[in-house]
Amino acid sequence: MAVETESATSPSVVPSADHASAGAEAHGTSTAAEHSAGLPQFQFQHWGGQIAYLLILFVALYVLMAKVFAPRMRRVLDERAATIANAISSAKAVQAEADAQAEAAKRALAEARATAQRTAVEASAKAAAETAERKAALEAELSARQTEAEGRIRAARDAAMQQLATVATDTAEAMLEKLTGAKSPREAVATAVKSQG
Repeated sequence: MAVETESATSPSVVPSADHASAGAEAHGTSTAAEHSAGLPQFQFQHWGGQIAYLLILFVALYVLMAKVFAPRMRRVLDERAATIANAISSAKAVQAEADAQAEAAKRALAEARATAQRTAVEASAKAAAETAERKAALEAELSARQTEAEGRIRAARDAAMQQLATVATDTAEAMLEKLTGAKSPREAVATAVKSQG
């Protein structure tokens, strides 16, 4: 009985094992067939799903670019453009101010030069006038001193001539007295000396 059970059951087990091996062979054949056909991306039956995934990814990337990245980039570029524009305008303002200051400095320099030239001319004229005035004063003082000196010289000469006349009279009187032995009158001797010059 036990042997019969085994024999009865073994045919049922055997066919299921055969069926399993046959299924495995069929599955292996289909997998081998799928792999032998090439990459799934190049098989037409998979293109619909791939296109759907691509569209979903494209829409997601487009939304991210349009709503997140592009506004940020636009804001950064706008801020950069505004910063550059402000820098350029401030640079132009500084350049204009520097030009105005340079022009004012040139005007001030020209005015200073003109003032210096006027001052130099005025100082030269004043110095010339003072020099002429001093020269005139010196010439007047020298003339006065010369006149005074000439007067003193004349007075000294006259005094010397008077003394010389007195000495000459005394000498002539002494000589006449020695020669003649008699004393001559002083007025006659003085008149003779005066006439001899």
